[in-house]
Amino acid sequence: MANEGLSVLVLVAHPRAGSFNHALTERVVDTLNRRGLQVNVHDLYAEGFDPVLRADEAYTSGQSAEEVLAASSDPLLAQHRRELNEASALVVVHPNWWGKPPAILAGWMDRVLVPGVAYRLDEAGGAPVSLLSLREVLVFNTSDTTKDREDELFGDPLESIWLRCLAPYLGGPRVDRIVLRVVADADAAERTRWLDQAEERANRLLTSDDAPASR
Repeated sequence: MANEGLSVLVLVAHPRAGSFNHALTERVVDTLNRRGLQVNVHDLYAEGFDPVLRADEAYTSGQSAEEVLAASSDPLLAQHRRELNEASALVVVHPNWWGKPPAILAGWMDRVLVPGVAYRLDEAGGAPVSLLSLREVLVFNTSDTTKDREDELFGDPLESIWLRCLAPYLGGPRVDRIVLRVVADADAAERTRWLDQAEERANRLLTSDDAPASR
């Protein structure tokens, strides 16, 4: 099978179970499952992921990554780290809150994307060497800010987070970020169109399609 051995880690970070973020996630997951991919799905709020990085988990230059990883006894954290290591693609669905991901997702980054799991640093100020096998990262953002206002006033901080800050530590995978806006004003027809767009993009995940990433 073409998809044999391909694993996708899917994260959704929105506190309301009936949110449009959850509808997007459900459509994407259903699409990936129909394709026969191995899909690991985590609703960070529903499963109570602890976003707080503890002092004994915080990596300090001079420590071995193995020493720091061994300090954690959180089984859910260990599961997330393991599934990220096994993943060929990462799909993340979250709203734009103050130009950043929700705190629970920022905490996931702090606790999961750590030395010894996502990357290693041969020297403190050096370039990261990824430990992951990610080929693609697909991000869906919902927003109530128009594109012109986002670009002119804020400079689209999420673009910097996903494409410039995180991607090098993930091994430089293709990062495709799709922004859906303005969600609060969208009618049923528009939301249906967005769901269809998400399905179409999920159908191309981990294929040989080299078309330019959506923005």
